[in-house]
Amino acid sequence: MTSESVIAEVLLPLALATPYSYRVPPDMEVVEGSYVEVPLGPRSYIGVVWEVRPFVASNMRLRDIAQVFTTPAMPATHRKFIEWLATYYLEPKGSVLRMALRVPSAFEAPRAQTAFRIATGLPKRMTPQRQRVLEVMRDGFPLQAREIADLAGVGTSVVKAMAKDGAIEELALPALRPFAEPDPGAEALPFNAEQQQAADELRSMVAARQHKVTLLDGVTGSGKTEVYFEAMAEALRQGRQVLLLLPEIALTAPFLARVERRFAAEPAGWHSDLRPRERERVWRGVAEGHARIVVGARSALFLPWANLGLIVVDEEHEGAYKQDEGVSYHARDMAVLYGALAQFPVVLSSATPSLESLVNVDRGRYASVRLHDRHGRAELPDIGLIDMRSADVPTGSWLSAPLLADVKATIEAGDQALLFLNRRGYAPLTLCRACGHHLNCPNCSAAMVEHRFRRILQCHHCGHQEPATNTCPKCNTEGKLVPIGPGVERLAEEAARHFPEARIAILSSDISRGVMLRDVLKEVADGVWNLVIGTQLVAKGHHFPHLTLAGIVDADLALESSDPRSGERTWALLAQVAGRAGRGEKPGRAFVQTYAPEHPLMRALKSGDRDSYLAQERLIRQAGGLPPYGRLAALIISSDKAHEAEAFAKALAKIIPPTDDLQVLGPAIAPIAVIRGRHRWRLLVKASRTVDLQAFLRLWLKDVKPKGQLQLQIDVDPYNFL
Repeated sequence: MTSESVIAEVLLPLALATPYSYRVPPDMEVVEGSYVEVPLGPRSYIGVVWEVRPFVASNMRLRDIAQVFTTPAMPATHRKFIEWLATYYLEPKGSVLRMALRVPSAFEAPRAQTAFRIATGLPKRMTPQRQRVLEVMRDGFPLQAREIADLAGVGTSVVKAMAKDGAIEELALPALRPFAEPDPGAEALPFNAEQQQAADELRSMVAARQHKVTLLDGVTGSGKTEVYFEAMAEALRQGRQVLLLLPEIALTAPFLARVERRFAAEPAGWHSDLRPRERERVWRGVAEGHARIVVGARSALFLPWANLGLIVVDEEHEGAYKQDEGVSYHARDMAVLYGALAQFPVVLSSATPSLESLVNVDRGRYASVRLHDRHGRAELPDIGLIDMRSADVPTGSWLSAPLLADVKATIEAGDQALLFLNRRGYAPLTLCRACGHHLNCPNCSAAMVEHRFRRILQCHHCGHQEPATNTCPKCNTEGKLVPIGPGVERLAEEAARHFPEARIAILSSDISRGVMLRDVLKEVADGVWNLVIGTQLVAKGHHFPHLTLAGIVDADLALESSDPRSGERTWALLAQVAGRAGRGEKPGRAFVQTYAPEHPLMRALKSGDRDSYLAQERLIRQAGGLPPYGRLAALIISSDKAHEAEAFAKALAKIIPPTDDLQVLGPAIAPIAVIRGRHRWRLLVKASRTVDLQAFLRLWLKDVKPKGQLQLQIDVDPYNFL
């Protein structure tokens, strides 16, 4: 076939269901998967050649492909993955492709970099800022101007002036820093018999080079990470790439260091906080096969993998793997899909596995490897329940006398204590005692949360912020605004009154982020702080060897919820928090403050009988036809006009195709009726696992086209019921 007779079907990163046709110029060669630049209207876009086919004579005039990039073509498996994901979640293929083309600079020629190191001379004029620059550069490693400025707390102009002075000198660096080759045999830790058996099973699974999903189910502190490192090592020995998925960006930095120690090479990190230059480096490294290990958040699935041989999904139970906005995919499930398409193994790891994964083990779809014991001499903590209905709790306080006594004893013994409350800020609600007004978000039907440390009120749904005030905005009365309920900041305030000598650290995503969070986590692990107060951030797999007491302040927060997974999630969260205690040399204990100690979840938590509690959860879900025994899909209608959203939702309900195989609930106002100024209605589709839910939704919505400000979001397998 000559190039003059070739047409390329190019998929663009837009909300398009199908590719567009372009002519391939005579002097250009493209293959399926080639990255190309093409014109569309007055603009040009980077897209992917989805199909190459012979030209068929027609009256249609085609535009030419502008250029083809030398970047390795997108593999066929990756294109199948995009197509399958789009089909399953009822999204345009172009919208899914957009997630794989987030780094346009990766298609440009790499730009040379300039770094600096200390020269022989001193600055002609010494200032405190210049002194700090010299201090951070003292180790002699070349650093870029922005890196030096960030470390020294100065502007880049100070760095450039010192270079002009001759105090530091410029160096030319490679355009993109190369990736070190990992050593599969470096720094392997000794295993006990149970860990060794688990590691052997995972290694043999990877060595088989076939698709298989294995659930690594181990109690907190049992050494799951070191065990799945052995599976990663086997994939690396085969010359394959490895992806380690994490649910939270906050975990990435500690994990990068941990992986680097094990494999004697810095892995690539991938998450939304990466600088553009590093994103370009990692994207190219993955596409060319040089980045052998990637530790990343859910979006790392969409990197252009050249030779992926294993995916490990750590903390597989975490709801953070489900993306709520844009394309609503679940990274754990899509990791399993990717492994099936490319025929490689997938490891799902958790101390509190999701019911979905446990049921897949029961059905024989997943294998299971169990770790029942903690690593070394550490033992699981004893868990006690504190009945808040009869406990001694002073008015205006949230810490009971029994918990306070244990915290005091722990600190006096030289150990660490943890107080857990899954509420950010100072107080979840602010009320005017003069007129009863609630300080609500102007854009959402939700309360503004007071953050006293930063002196702001913030909405945790849309991000709206206002300065904290002492005057009621409705009745203008001063001094009558009062906080209702505790957040971690208020809990820290109470703890400081009881333990004035304690070294208190607060771990919350809105207080500690990035480098600050990394430093605080390290200091907690090193024992610098002896009282840690935190939100669910503390439950994310951290190892605090000095922590011997975990106190859960309000265990009942999520028990009453319309979310079918609320019980399972509460179990996982509380078990993970309790599991932070006793991971070092000393035994640990945990106390749970609850107003419902007779609840099956609380009884199971105290006894450590996970299986009996989850057996009850299974029966409830099965009887209700809820996941994983049934399927759900949510349709969320939103508009900036309340009447438009309501009318559209009711019109949708009138055209539901007749069927006895499933049930449509609603329409109803969403639990949070307004978010970001948009009024929301919801319909929920409930079906058995034998029903083709996607086919039903396509039939129902095939002629539905929201107009104007109306939006319709389809969420297959929803995790967010707000």
